[in-house]
Amino acid sequence: MTGQVSGVRSALTHAGRTVIPERSGSGPTLRQVIADRRELAAMTRERVSSPLVSFRFYATTTPGKLVIILLAMILACTLTGWYSSAALTTRSQTLSSLIDRSEPQAEAAETLYSSLSVADASANSAFISGGRESPELRASFTDSIATASTALIAATDGYRDDASAHTDDEEGARADLNTLAVKLPEYTGLVETARTNNRLGYPVGSAYLTVASTLMQDTILPAAQRLYEQRSAAISEPQRTLTVPPWGVYVALFLIIGMLLVTGRYLARRTRRHFNVGLIAALTALGLGTVWLLVSGLTSVAAANTAKESGADPLHTLTSMRILTQQARSAETLSLVRRSDPGELDRLFETSMAQIVDRADGLQSSAELDDDAGITDPLDEVKSAVERWRSAHAEVGRLLTAGDFTSARSLTVGDGTISTATGYDEANAALVEAIAEARSTFRNNINTAQRVLGFTGTGIAVLCGVAAIAVFGGLFPRIREYR
Repeated sequence: MTGQVSGVRSALTHAGRTVIPERSGSGPTLRQVIADRRELAAMTRERVSSPLVSFRFYATTTPGKLVIILLAMILACTLTGWYSSAALTTRSQTLSSLIDRSEPQAEAAETLYSSLSVADASANSAFISGGRESPELRASFTDSIATASTALIAATDGYRDDASAHTDDEEGARADLNTLAVKLPEYTGLVETARTNNRLGYPVGSAYLTVASTLMQDTILPAAQRLYEQRSAAISEPQRTLTVPPWGVYVALFLIIGMLLVTGRYLARRTRRHFNVGLIAALTALGLGTVWLLVSGLTSVAAANTAKESGADPLHTLTSMRILTQQARSAETLSLVRRSDPGELDRLFETSMAQIVDRADGLQSSAELDDDAGITDPLDEVKSAVERWRSAHAEVGRLLTAGDFTSARSLTVGDGTISTATGYDEANAALVEAIAEARSTFRNNINTAQRVLGFTGTGIAVLCGVAAIAVFGGLFPRIREYR
């Protein structure tokens, strides 16, 4: 009995309560022992029934720490895999959208503007040629209108696909498309009326053609140019993001690799085992994912950067040069239609010529720095053609001043080696060649960037899943050892 009481007293003292005997010289009564045991059991149940207390107690133990590390590592691997997949898949989809949607829309907008400008210049040239226009000029006008109509349909289809977007730029683009759809038939009707009156010898034909050309220059072409600028910006904006490496994915991968190394060091210190197969497998999987991302990500960024610097940027400048070329040609032919002091039209012509030469020089400088000979030779041809064109234009101005309209007209619409029409055709052909080269560079590099990136996001997500499984396989047996 004395031993039993001593055990109870020790248990109660350990629980935080000291048993005091009822009478000196003798141990506790049986009733007191039973009561103390009941109190001890109640205190034990209270401690077990508190989850927070139990968790705090368990978290301080080695198996508890290993469980927390295991859960943290699995969560980190899962989140890293999800984030990597989402970020890289979004980047790949952006590249795919650039090549499949944005660039073709920009090209359609550029074709729309160019075709409308060619149609306007052809209509003016046909009118000043006198009487019945040549079949070549007539075919040039009809083909240009047909091409412009096709490009307008392509641009409209692109915006119909993006009907969910309601930004200010998209709404403005839709307004410009509506303007083109409404005003283009009006323009062609005015041109046909002018053509009919011109063939009948009625002077009112020039008035109709002036109204048509004014409609083209003041309303239709500005709408087409705004449309092109908006679509060109839609290409440039995403590229600013695509030329920056996916730093967030790099940081996530390196962070989780660091966590694995720290975990391995802790496990080696606690278990005296220096190698854990599961952690080594997880490090291998994440190391492969990191190397994969470094190779594919940096290659993709390099290709996207080349697409921007050697493709999109020169393409935008070359297109603006072609627009200036067509503006100059329209101004030149319209000045002969009016048969009056060219004034502002001549100033527009000279300004356009100067800007073409300046932009050609700037592009050649950047192309030489990038060792890109694809557009250097066409730009030399552009500058040579512009010089011949300006010389012929100056001669046309001299003839008009002398009152020799017939010779000025022949020099403007003739196909001789020295004529403004020949100078325009040569400059335009060289610009078309340079634009095709820049567009090909852009598309090839964007395709490369998209193909290289490919399934990188999905692959890294799978490797992160493998790492999570490996961590579980490496830590769970160590946790079971503490049972």
